[in-house]
This record gives sequence, C-alpha cells and structure tokens, in this order.
Amino acid sequence: MLTRWWPSRGKDGAAADLGVRRLSETAGSIAAVNIIRTTPPRPIDVAAVFPRLAPLARTTTRLHPRPGSPSPYDSSVGGPLLWPADQPWLYCDKWHEGPVSPLLPVAQLYVRDVPLLRPPGRTDLLQVLWCPSEHPPEHKPTTELFWRTAADVTHVLASPPKPTEAQYGYTPEPCVLAPEQVTEYPNILELDKDLQQQLGDWSAWQAAGVEIDDSYEAAPEEFYSDELSEAPGWKVGGWPPWGLTDPIARFCINCAAAMSPLLTIASDECRDYRRGWVPNEEQAIAVIDNDVVSNPPGIQVSDANNLQLYFCPKCYTHTGLIQ
Repeated sequence: MLTRWWPSRGKDGAAADLGVRRLSETAGSIAAVNIIRTTPPRPIDVAAVFPRLAPLARTTTRLHPRPGSPSPYDSSVGGPLLWPADQPWLYCDKWHEGPVSPLLPVAQLYVRDVPLLRPPGRTDLLQVLWCPSEHPPEHKPTTELFWRTAADVTHVLASPPKPTEAQYGYTPEPCVLAPEQVTEYPNILELDKDLQQQLGDWSAWQAAGVEIDDSYEAAPEEFYSDELSEAPGWKVGGWPPWGLTDPIARFCINCAAAMSPLLTIASDECRDYRRGWVPNEEQAIAVIDNDVVSNPPGIQVSDANNLQLYFCPKCYTHTGLIQ
C-alpha cells in the first residue's frame, strides 16, 4: 500500500481565508503549549545495569491524547483534518453490504509537534484515516496516510462526510495532544535469549544494587517489561509493543528496505500494572477502570490492545495495521 504524498500547490487563496487560517494556527499553538504531560523518570537506569541495552535505546513521542476540541490547525486524535476543500474525500469500497463508506480521521500530526515524523520533501503534516470497520483477511480497518505541506492548504473542507457504518471501538473521540519525547527500550521478546535470561536472573539485579519490589523476585523480567521497556499508549516511533504475536522484521514491498514503526494506536494510556507510566500531572487523579488507567479517545482495538503502522523511510510506503 502506498502512502499518499499530496503535491504542493499554489498559495493564491483569498487573503481573508489566509488571515483566518493564521489566526487559527496561532490559537492552536497557544492552546497546545498549555497542555503538558510529563512521564515520571524510570525507577532505574536499566542500561547502566545491563550495558547491552544501551545501544538499543530509542526515542519515542508519547502523544497523550485527552478529550478536547482541536481545530484543523492542531495535532489531534479523532479531530478535524486540514483537508483541502477541492480534494475529494476518501471512501472505502471493500466488503460493505451497502454503498461505499467515507473514511474517518484517526490522527493528524504536525511535524512542529512531533519532530520524529521525518516527512518526505517539504511536507510537514501527517494525516491518518481509516474505515472504522474490520475487513478480511486481516480483520483490521483499511488505512490511508497522507503527507501534506500545511501552508499550501488555503481552503479547508468544512464538512467532511461521515461514515455510514462503524464497528464498536473504531471511532475515536476528538482529543488534543501533549506530545512528549521519552527514551524506551525493546519489548523483551525483541531481545536475544542471553539478554532475556540476564533480565530474568534475580541475582543479577541484586548484584547491581537495584532495589525493586520483592513481588518481582520470581520473575524480574516482568519488572523490565512493566517499568523499563517500551512506553505504553499512543506514540510515534520508538519500539512497538508486542502481545499476541512474536516480533518479526518487516520489509518494504517496493524497495525491500527495513520498515520503521510510525504510529502506535492504543486502546488505553496504560494498564494498572504499568501505572508508573501515568504522567506526573495525573498521578493523583488517575482512576482505574477494569485495570485500565485511562482511555481518552475511546478506542478499543484488537485483543492485544495495540495496532501499529510501519513505514519505509526510503520510499514512504506504509503497511496496513498490524498486531
């Protein structure tokens, strides 16, 4: 599946429309800086205890979606897109009993908020849409990606069409974002057997003088998985979470290059057993609901609670949703 890279267009839109757009951009920027979420420091520097992990560290951007009223000029989950008024909307025509169904906005990410995006050319905006229904053979939503140059969109589509049908869990509520860069390490399934055994050796942790809860004594590798490995929730880049399937390398169908994690779509911000990842600003008010600390966008995806998008950094091909 090829990512859509919408070409640059002229900037001859009406001056009034451009003025409104700039005012909205300013308002969006002001709103964005007032939203801050800070992940607590990890309880230990795991790379200092297990030096073989050091070169495996990756930076990810946690998105921290929270209910709000984003505009097309904001990064968002489930919010309105900066979609050109003269560009046809996208529809899904696969496996629907009735007419084709309009795609639904899932995420809009500006590079100014998420520098890890690495867009092609002069584009500075990523838009993700999907059909909010599972389709065979993978039983995942059909997904489309667009890279845009935001400044080239002078007239925004005011009323996109609404999906004619949607399965439970695939319609995100509009959320504003509080992007935050954190360091993370691979899921334990990504590590070689020798390193997995080291992480599972209680004496190795004790020898390093690490103080961790005795409840982890029987399986200290769970301490690594819960508190030190990949960050939970919606995020860009970094290490993907794994659950129902073992990790496998993914390669571009066009150029055979190794693909990189682009976006993790999650059913929740984190689970109770990973409560240490709840932002400092919400630790005192975080509410546990059926083992889920929070689920602001209202998404419920797959048995593994996560879906991933991968992309090719060479030709910008992207995969469908995985997990």
